[in-house]
Amino acid sequence: MSFSEIVRGILQGAGITAEVTFLGLLYAIPFALVAGVGQHSAKGFLRWSITAVIEFWRSTSVIVLLYVFYYSLPALGIELSAVTVGSMVLGLNAGSYASQSVRAALQALDRGQREAGLALGLSRFSVLQLIELPQAIRRMMPTFFNEAIQLVKGTALVSLITLTDMTFRAKQIAQLTYDPVGIYTGLLLCYLIICYPISLWGRHLSRSAEAGGHV
Repeated sequence: MSFSEIVRGILQGAGITAEVTFLGLLYAIPFALVAGVGQHSAKGFLRWSITAVIEFWRSTSVIVLLYVFYYSLPALGIELSAVTVGSMVLGLNAGSYASQSVRAALQALDRGQREAGLALGLSRFSVLQLIELPQAIRRMMPTFFNEAIQLVKGTALVSLITLTDMTFRAKQIAQLTYDPVGIYTGLLLCYLIICYPISLWGRHLSRSAEAGGHV
């Protein structure tokens, strides 16, 4: 096979890669915001519980989680599709890391702004929504784009639970052609084609946010 044929063959799995990435972001972004805000604002047992959930998803092997949710849960009568398992595990893993950026961004803000908002009669939720989060988002943005890129690259692991993503397609082609150098070079190029524009877009939005321009 020519190199262009190899790349085209690998890109046949790009649909699964894109689907898992998109669905993973739907898990990652809400989880990061809720967990990060909760860790920043909650106290006592609630804060400890939120931290425990974050550490579970951040400190456990992604490969093991994929196997547990896809192969072990059916023994308990819980069956999830491979796409659901892949997007959920990768998304919550990425979201657990991003949540720390949310927490850190909120903690870095001047506490006087919260006190001023409360003094004006705003509720704590309104202060968070109207004053704190808009400012913190600028600090979060680079981390969120980094985690999005990590999520794209992490989709290579879903081939372990039978999904025919780009990595799975590369393995199939390798078994037919016995050309690992050309095939995995092509796979590397495919991930670069996907991830580099995301990186450039993230830098652009981060610079725009720092400059106070429209994002």
